[in-house]
Amino acid sequence: MSQHCTDLHRIAYGLTRHRFPFEDSVIPRNGVYILFETGEYGHGVDRIVRVGTHTGPNQLRSRLKQHFVQENKDRSIFRKNIGRCLLNKDKDPYASVWELDFTTRVAKLKNGHLIDSAYQSNIERRVSDYIQTNFSFCVLSIEDKTERLSLESRLVSTLSLCEECIPSIHWLGMSSPNEKIRRSGLWQVNELYKEPLNNQDLNRIEVLANEYV
Repeated sequence: MSQHCTDLHRIAYGLTRHRFPFEDSVIPRNGVYILFETGEYGHGVDRIVRVGTHTGPNQLRSRLKQHFVQENKDRSIFRKNIGRCLLNKDKDPYASVWELDFTTRVAKLKNGHLIDSAYQSNIERRVSDYIQTNFSFCVLSIEDKTERLSLESRLVSTLSLCEECIPSIHWLGMSSPNEKIRRSGLWQVNELYKEPLNNQDLNRIEVLANEYV
């Protein structure tokens, strides 16, 4: 298992790295993104801390903007998890409001009175600052939705199953109220500890990497 994870990190580390602010034109419209975080290391290189993709066609660029730019935690579980950690570290009681999802009209009518708009905006700004300062990413260009979702799942599982890919004691995710994040060392809770990459998958990733360096 660790060898597949080692190979994955080697391949990802060799890909073109993007940081905020990034140009849309150099990022494919469809694919899987791989996130790295400052201060996190694994297998002798930067440790992968999140893998993600998109479901709608040609939405990779907009998905990355939801994480890095658009200040709305209800459109990005990644942003929500970062905010959870920041608030948990501060023992901030506003964490209970941050947990609520205000996407629907019903939710806004039911709990909208709990929002402190200025304070919420400040938290969103802190989340943006942390993400834009500390995260970089590379991408694998994949047109087919089924392949994207399948590869995303196997990538996440491989990372979570690797006993060598552990977070540092200073990793922000260690302040997460979600045990799955603390345990896995990843900024996600889905697709953990499932079917990992196999040799065929790694060969496919090598091909994808050579197509988009």
